[in-house]
Amino acid sequence: MLHVAVVGSGPSGVYAAQSLVQQSQVPGVRVDVLDRLPCPYGLVRYGVAPDHEKIKSLQNNLRTVLEHEQVRFLGGIEVGPHGLPAARLRELYHAVVYCVGAATDRRLGVPGEELPGSWSATEFVSWYSAHPDAIADGFVLGARAAVVIGVGNVAVDVTRMLARGAAELNPTDMPQGALAALAHSQVQDIQMVGRRGPSQARFTTKELRELGALPDTEVIVDPEELALDPAYADPSALPAAQRRNVEVLRGWATQPPRGGSRRIQLRFFLRPVELLPDGGRVGAVRFERTAPDGHGGVAGTGQYEDVEAQLVLRSVGYRGVPLEGLPFDAEHGTVPHLAGRVLREGSVAPGEYVAGWIKRGPTGVIGTNRSCAKETVTSLLEDAPELVQREVPDDPLAALRAEGLRPVEWSGWLAIERAEAELGASLGRSVVKLPDWQSLMEAARSVQRSH
Repeated sequence: MLHVAVVGSGPSGVYAAQSLVQQSQVPGVRVDVLDRLPCPYGLVRYGVAPDHEKIKSLQNNLRTVLEHEQVRFLGGIEVGPHGLPAARLRELYHAVVYCVGAATDRRLGVPGEELPGSWSATEFVSWYSAHPDAIADGFVLGARAAVVIGVGNVAVDVTRMLARGAAELNPTDMPQGALAALAHSQVQDIQMVGRRGPSQARFTTKELRELGALPDTEVIVDPEELALDPAYADPSALPAAQRRNVEVLRGWATQPPRGGSRRIQLRFFLRPVELLPDGGRVGAVRFERTAPDGHGGVAGTGQYEDVEAQLVLRSVGYRGVPLEGLPFDAEHGTVPHLAGRVLREGSVAPGEYVAGWIKRGPTGVIGTNRSCAKETVTSLLEDAPELVQREVPDDPLAALRAEGLRPVEWSGWLAIERAEAELGASLGRSVVKLPDWQSLMEAARSVQRSH
């Protein structure tokens, strides 16, 4: 029997588990999916915006895999220096597949970035998604104007959340504290700013169009900023996705003002150079106007503009972080690998694999993880005849418990789901997420106490 540990229960981890049980020719492969959190699904639970019900419903597909008889979910297990050492994990399983994502944000690297009121978009997303590691709220407190730096889908998500009303957010699973804070938000002006042009923006057209569908909100685009993009006048040579984006932006730039209590401005060819303080916190962002350099990039023009903002959210990409006990390519923020096999000093490390963002970098959509995981699992199964020669415990869970670990099993996760449904009912809402470690663990342990 082949025992495999998958570290991380987001899409890449679950797709790896699915590939293992579907592709394996080895009789009786067993897969334990370990996660630091007591809840599965990774960024589908903690990264997809609460109002994106269709994408969140992907959890149902992931659930089917985690309920497979050859797959076991073990939450609340941290792999690394503060939990189970990676070397010990290797002793318990024939193979380990690391699917841990890209856990930190890229920085702007400009003066004033550390001012109160300046956050990463990920911190904001974690807060309204009820991630148990989220920092206390206060994002929108006292803010009238917000600047979102970046023009990808996460930037569009946080912009939309800032502009949504309480009536639209109430049916979602957003935690009660975040819902209350956003319901009382005084943010009326939101500027989403990119350093390059509209033809190079990274958001999808579907996400972009959602901004135009927000009630009581006007979307403003300056036609002069769009015209700076050489591809704007004739977008026919652009890839289809970028061409559609330009067409949507052109429509907004030429439409008459429609009014609304909130305004979203989409800005282009502006590069942040400094966050300016006001009374000890951020008060404005200084941007330098950029211009196309003819090589796909931009160059500064020496013209500057200050944009008022009491809230700044940067959304300029993610980076992987080193994993204890694994090699790391600091330049790319990934683990060196060959078709998913971990490389140590250029040589394949037997029984160690990677999939997802830690393998390829923070690129692609959720579905990209499926083919990425399949490649890794194909490598692992090619190696399986040698891997199974090594002696490992019959049941790694017993060994984990012997070391004092108390994993949250699937029954514990189902108890968390019930508690979130009960919380929602008590608030007159649908499901409402539990927002902190204590409430999650109390719910998970309740099932163990009742047995």
